[in-house]
Amino acid sequence: MMGIKATGGLIAAAIAMACANVSPGYAADKIFKIGAPLPLTGGLSPEGLRMKAGYDLWAEKQNAAGGIKVGNDLYKVEVIYSDYQSNTPRAVQSTELMITENKVDALFSPFGSGATKAASAVSEKYGVPMIAAQAASAQVYDQGFKYLFGMYTPNETVVEPLVDLVLKSNPSVKRVALLSRNDFFPLAIAGVFEKYAKQKGLEIVSEQKFPIGTVDFSSALTQIRSSKADWLYVTGYTNDMIVIRKQMQELGVKPQLTAMLVGPTSPDFLKNTGKLSENVVTSAWWDPAADLKSDDVFGSAEAFAKLYAERNNGTAPEYSVASSAACGVVLALAVSKAGTVEKAKVRDQIAALDAKTFYGHIKFGPTGQIISLKPPTMQIQGGKPTVIDPAEYKQSDIRFEK
Repeated sequence: MMGIKATGGLIAAAIAMACANVSPGYAADKIFKIGAPLPLTGGLSPEGLRMKAGYDLWAEKQNAAGGIKVGNDLYKVEVIYSDYQSNTPRAVQSTELMITENKVDALFSPFGSGATKAASAVSEKYGVPMIAAQAASAQVYDQGFKYLFGMYTPNETVVEPLVDLVLKSNPSVKRVALLSRNDFFPLAIAGVFEKYAKQKGLEIVSEQKFPIGTVDFSSALTQIRSSKADWLYVTGYTNDMIVIRKQMQELGVKPQLTAMLVGPTSPDFLKNTGKLSENVVTSAWWDPAADLKSDDVFGSAEAFAKLYAERNNGTAPEYSVASSAACGVVLALAVSKAGTVEKAKVRDQIAALDAKTFYGHIKFGPTGQIISLKPPTMQIQGGKPTVIDPAEYKQSDIRFEK
């Protein structure tokens, strides 16, 4: 507790500074304030910066349209950021400070299942709607909370379709190695994968875990190489994946298929791994290839992707950017339907939402987790993310290494 108390002043100062640099700022009588604690520095900063990019794009677009319509009024959007430096206790403290000091009307959650679960206890305590851009584990949503909503479908929806696809496409894949970051979400994904893989007749020949902050994976990768696995499935975050993919090459770890979650569709991974990214498989919760049409401020997935690329030197958005922008879309729709900024009524409209958006059909289940999406499976082909499943917007067949 001493560590948390000691950082309180720093976090409060960071939030105060953020208030002077909201995205974007407007001189208006009516402001709808949203708190967004993010890991803008530290090991999770690639994920945090992508989330911020999504929030910023939505805020810009929503304000360009006049703001959020609430009855006869228009409210400009003000997103307030704080950097919790990839430290979960600081994320929780930032969340509370945003509610008690900045008087935010709603919250976008911190990154990841672990930090979201911890921070959601605070939003529930104060009755403030919180929308999570990146938290898929069912354990986040089984707390009986009313004010938490999540934009990712459960972990099973991004694991089981990939296993089915691999077995259908290449029956020679029989032996699987697991390498997982010892953290809430990566372990949850690995657990779902292991259970389903065994159920489908695959053999787990190596199961390794690595501590947060690991930079040398040689011991684990050497054991995986010795296991003669046909398929390596890695769970962790972008910086982990970059280092692991490079060290796989150095140590001669060459399975028929390498799957990594999360990170391979991100510009950071593609840039830092170069040709080594080719044929890496991952799962996603959204891709512009779905070409989804909508009535929100973006109009379609294609229009969202085009706008993002214009703002980011031609870079295509990946699913975490889209899910973050979609948090804003959900909030704007709910506030307009509520006709008030009263938190309990906004919460009720989020729970009742049934809408077509650039992110897909949005409808939340009884626990607050989205239940209406069909996530795509991706593979890096020709240096770019390519949809290999589901069939309705597939772009190419899955490829295996020889």
